[in-house]
Amino acid sequence: MKVTGFIISLWTLVLLPCGQLAHPAEHEDVVKHAIKLHRGKGAVITQRKQWVLESCRKLSGLLRQKNVVLNKLKNAIRAVEKDAGLSDEEKLFQVHTFEIFQKELNESENSVFQAIHGLQRALQGDYKDVVNMKESSRQRLEALREAAIKEEMEYVELLAAEKHQVEALKNIQHQNKSLSMLDEILEDVRKAADRLEEEIEEHAFDDNKSVRGVNFEAVLRVEEDEANSKRNASKREVEDDLGLSMLIDSQNNQYILTKPRDSTIPRADHHFIKDIVTIGMLSLPCGWLCTTIGLPTMFGYIICGVLLGPSGLNSIKSIVQVETLGEFGVFFTLFLVGLEFSPERLRKVWKISLQGPCYMTVLMIAFGLLWGHLLQIRPTQSVFISTCLSLSSTPLVSRFLAGSVRGDKEGDIDYSSVLLGMLVMQDVQLGLFIAVMPTLIQAGVSTYSSIFKEILRILILIGQILFSLAAVFLLCLVIKTYLIGPYYRKLHTESKGNKEILILGITAFTFLMLTVTELLDVSMELGCFLAGALISSQGHMVTEEIMCCIEPIRDFLAIIFFASIGLHVFPTFVIYELTVLLFLTLSVVIMKFVLAVLVLSLILPKTSQYIKWIVSAGLAQVSEFSFVLGSRARRAGIISREVYLLILSVTTLSLLLAPALWRAAIMKCVPRPERRSST
Repeated sequence: MKVTGFIISLWTLVLLPCGQLAHPAEHEDVVKHAIKLHRGKGAVITQRKQWVLESCRKLSGLLRQKNVVLNKLKNAIRAVEKDAGLSDEEKLFQVHTFEIFQKELNESENSVFQAIHGLQRALQGDYKDVVNMKESSRQRLEALREAAIKEEMEYVELLAAEKHQVEALKNIQHQNKSLSMLDEILEDVRKAADRLEEEIEEHAFDDNKSVRGVNFEAVLRVEEDEANSKRNASKREVEDDLGLSMLIDSQNNQYILTKPRDSTIPRADHHFIKDIVTIGMLSLPCGWLCTTIGLPTMFGYIICGVLLGPSGLNSIKSIVQVETLGEFGVFFTLFLVGLEFSPERLRKVWKISLQGPCYMTVLMIAFGLLWGHLLQIRPTQSVFISTCLSLSSTPLVSRFLAGSVRGDKEGDIDYSSVLLGMLVMQDVQLGLFIAVMPTLIQAGVSTYSSIFKEILRILILIGQILFSLAAVFLLCLVIKTYLIGPYYRKLHTESKGNKEILILGITAFTFLMLTVTELLDVSMELGCFLAGALISSQGHMVTEEIMCCIEPIRDFLAIIFFASIGLHVFPTFVIYELTVLLFLTLSVVIMKFVLAVLVLSLILPKTSQYIKWIVSAGLAQVSEFSFVLGSRARRAGIISREVYLLILSVTTLSLLLAPALWRAAIMKCVPRPERRSST
């Protein structure tokens, strides 16, 4: 009976891909009859034996027929190769067409026996073992993916063969009639266009499918405009117009086209254009409303992101692209910060800027490990959370300090210099922490025997970062001494009456410094800051001229940046857990404020102790880069989904509380004539 059931299953699998051998009604009768035979009902032993013999006879007949066809194809290939009347190109085309058919026959046979092998493996497994069932499902999925890839490649080859056949017919028609001069010109242009497509086409699929780490995925294709599906367009036109379709994988990740196969046709991402236009239009009333009620406009932009993001209208389709464009807002913001932050001021506060963030980070990690031990949280998770919370938002504080940079009085240290210096050093720490994160991931699963190796690895990474910082500052010294002066004078000379050259030259220099610091494994933000500081060394007039050109660009990109923060704010989650989140946010803000006051009390000169309250108020919030760190840690398994949402919510609430704390510190510590420029 087992043999009978196996043959029945085998014949059923053979019939499935061969839909042209019998009518669908006959298939249904065959299936019903097979079920009866398999259950031992409605048939006598002789009928079952006859069924087995007929099934085996038909299967063997199909296999013999396949071998006969393969022999005929081989003979046809030999005949084509010996045909002297065909050109080499035509021979290659016909031989390739026969080989495609051979491959189709072999793949069909392999699919049948792979299905039989999968059935055998499933019958031998334990249906109560979920792990075994999952492994069988994974193997079937891999087989289906490989089969789909092979079929896709074969389909592409058939399309190419069809195209070649159409071109051959056109050539025959052109040879049979006399061509006009215009037709000859168009024919030459067509051939040149074909050569151009062959030259610029990148075989990215074939080149990367065998690369290590590349997996085959099943995706859904969503057309760009659903209304277009109702139009009477041919299937070929639809296939040729697959320009900016959206792909959705099994994990619900959405993808859009980054580089088309045909690079000769210009394309635009209309989803991204609509997203930027929508953000720009909605940012105006939101920013206007915040200005009316006395809040900074940046919170209006964050509200705009909340309204348009996943927790609101969900109208933003290109979230990653919006966030990427928003990063340029950070770059230009830090450039202007450096432009107002001259090397002389940086030299005066460099010790405080270096010591303060390091002491605060160490204290935050120590408190985090203590609370983690009391709450039985893993050390790696405690270190990560503490480091995330120790960072403060440079763009936010830069907006607070806009227009408030002043000269030092009677040897005192300006609070804006200390605050910006500490924030820039925190950005350097961010780059260090991103570099150390892989080690932190491994530490979560390492044994105690490898702890020494992990500590040694962290020390080596710290040494590399310090070496990179020394190289960056040495490069800055060389640029300031020999290059930046002649470079700016050349730009100024060439840009008279044309500000485009000046803007392009300054932007290119900023991106150059950004690239250098990124290549040296230091944060890109530091490169932007140093670019501004180097240009500010050319004098106050230069600073004013460049600021007038760059500020409008910075303002627009900053709107996109703060709106992208709002895309990660989830009001429903905050409302559900409002009590817990308020308690955690106030605890973090108070702890950071107290630790900053303690550290600054130890490192500030006695004559400048009064600024510790303002600087501490500026540091008492959590950086928006905790979104980036949190997402990486969640993907790596360092933190859970719940902890990730808590970090996002605490970060958002701390940023919302920051203006109130900043204004309170300004009101208390800054004399009344200076408050207007500071707020």
